Amino acid sequence: MSGPGAPPAPRRRRQAAAAPDGPGMPPHYLGHRQRLRERFAASPETLPDYELLELVLFGAITRGDVKPIAKALIARFGSFAEVVSAPPELLGETKGVGPAVIHALKLVEAAARRVALGAVRNRQVLGSWSSVLDYCRTAMAFAEREEFRLLFLDKKNGLIGDEVMQRGTVDHTPVYPREVLRRALQLNASALILVHNHPSGDPAPSRADIEMTREIVSLAEPMGIVVHDHLIIGRKGHASFRALGLL
Repeated sequence: MSGPGAPPAPRRRRQAAAAPDGPGMPPHYLGHRQRLRERFAASPETLPDYELLELVLFGAITRGDVKPIAKALIARFGSFAEVVSAPPELLGETKGVGPAVIHALKLVEAAARRVALGAVRNRQVLGSWSSVLDYCRTAMAFAEREEFRLLFLDKKNGLIGDEVMQRGTVDHTPVYPREVLRRALQLNASALILVHNHPSGDPAPSRADIEMTREIVSLAEPMGIVVHDHLIIGRKGHASFRALGLL
């Protein structure tokens, strides 16, 4: 309707500048994946944890922006290592994390353990001590519950077995020294390295840890089995009974 009696036409609002994600505009993360891949190829050690995690998530979430998910996981668990080591049920509590993401993260965890174990397997363990520590940290440092692990060695101190003997609670694992020695005899092991973790993060040995270790040593000696060390692994580092003078 127009003419002298017609109501004034409504003013057109001035269109605001389109946001990066506005209609017809490319998403703000367009090209981010390729740029991040190029940065990783050039200098992988410089990427912060959340960006390394993004690269893992690219395979599980093929489209869209995964940075918010990566940052949420780091905020929840603390670091890249703690994210890939977290229990699946806890990972699934983070928005955007489904079965495909959990599978990708657990695959990274399994690969890291396999690489660390490869540096120890078929080698003279006492001559590769830093690799032993790396493997134990990779396998146990971020576990939610205590685990008691045994590394079985032959006469040349080569690794012939690696077994988790017991799993317990957040602060206790029942260990049966006679079962430890029975298994060592079954594998014809000549030496042992005892390993367990402290989920609290503090690797300092407890009185119970010391007493249990002494009992295993006392049973092993008459059988000609040497206990080289007892390692306690925590988020904040590790403790060695031998280095502490407890063996």
